[in-house]
Amino acid sequence: MLLCSLNRTFVPVKSCFLIAAPASGSGKTTIARGLMALLTQKGLRVQPFKCGPDYIDTKFHEMVCGRPSINLDTFMASPDHVQELFVRYGKEADVCIVEGMMGLFDGYDRDKGSSAEIARVLDIPVILVVDAKSAAYSIAPLLSGFIHFRQDIRICGVIFNRVGSERHFKMLQQVCDDLHISCLGYLPKRLSLEQGSRYLGLDFSEHPENSQLTALLEEHVDWKKLLEMPVRPLRTPSPKGTDSQFDRCGLHATVALNADSFTFLYRENIDRFASVTYFDPETEVPNLNDTDILYLPGGYPEKHMEALVGNEKCRKVIKDYAERGGRIQAECGGMMYLCEKIVTDDGEYPMCGVLPYTISARREDRKLSLGYRRFVLEGKEYRGHEFHYTQFLGETPPSVVQVYNAQGEPVTTPVFCYKNVFASYTHLYSIEN
Repeated sequence: MLLCSLNRTFVPVKSCFLIAAPASGSGKTTIARGLMALLTQKGLRVQPFKCGPDYIDTKFHEMVCGRPSINLDTFMASPDHVQELFVRYGKEADVCIVEGMMGLFDGYDRDKGSSAEIARVLDIPVILVVDAKSAAYSIAPLLSGFIHFRQDIRICGVIFNRVGSERHFKMLQQVCDDLHISCLGYLPKRLSLEQGSRYLGLDFSEHPENSQLTALLEEHVDWKKLLEMPVRPLRTPSPKGTDSQFDRCGLHATVALNADSFTFLYRENIDRFASVTYFDPETEVPNLNDTDILYLPGGYPEKHMEALVGNEKCRKVIKDYAERGGRIQAECGGMMYLCEKIVTDDGEYPMCGVLPYTISARREDRKLSLGYRRFVLEGKEYRGHEFHYTQFLGETPPSVVQVYNAQGEPVTTPVFCYKNVFASYTHLYSIEN
């Protein structure tokens, strides 16, 4: 049993572990999602977490666990804050499952910000998902290297993915026996288990089919042994620590929310508000008379032009709110929605017209912009993540501040301040107080 401290008291969590892999594409998302679904079906309260800034995998987690998935990121937040999040959201759970990102030690600067750093900050066991396709005992030196590379990372078990046969699995068991590490089972090779993709990441527009996946995991993975992985007490800092940028605020927020066009939210941002009212910009008109801040998060507005254009009254209400000095925070898709128009291969579509810019979503203009972002504005540091293919049509507009990547190098991402509107392509982790 893990005992975590909150307000200097210990909060029991029965089990926790981090699902990681040597490299991207090894199957950690499939196995993490499958285990979340399986354990939820067993009647356990599963609290999901995701390493890094990803806002797509968290949608899968929420679908199968029935509770929001929480991002743990040591670039966008301090280690103390990551610990506090883990305790706060996991204190009522039977098991906490953290899905890693990329390879275990892949970070923005060597292993800084990596899944390994999250495991070290939380001091939780790591379960390594290893793609065993076309390999057998050759996995031994690879696995040995991961196990012994850092003594402060506790790799406590292995799950093999894409195993061809029972005989193949027995050869892989020999690897674990020789390395004295727990072999927790495997997932057999099935084309039907390959994750689909769409446009910008995994397709979460429909509930993923889990029946085959959970059945295979229940048959081939020792999930009961997984729940018994050794855990240690975690002492978290006082809530009155140094993370003042994450203090709860007394604001009432109105938040645009749609399953696809406005969907990329960090749960911690929403939970900071005293109260929240949601509306769908495709079908509803918000009442902004009593709101303190309008939050327009990211998503795929360019995929829903007709619906957004058709709801003209919503766009007019938002523009009027901005012009009379209403506070707006708009990120990526939300920023695009505030612009004059969006151009696609099918034509031009008017948006809110708060910002005098045109966004191109045409195939010929698509360009990947990806990475951590940080900047200082009026004495406050902002950190977040950028991930989009759309671009400004023509020259990039001027920014009110220079934006930098995780390595401290300047990037061309602009930040806009118009009256009380604060907008950028960056998905910010902290919302302006």
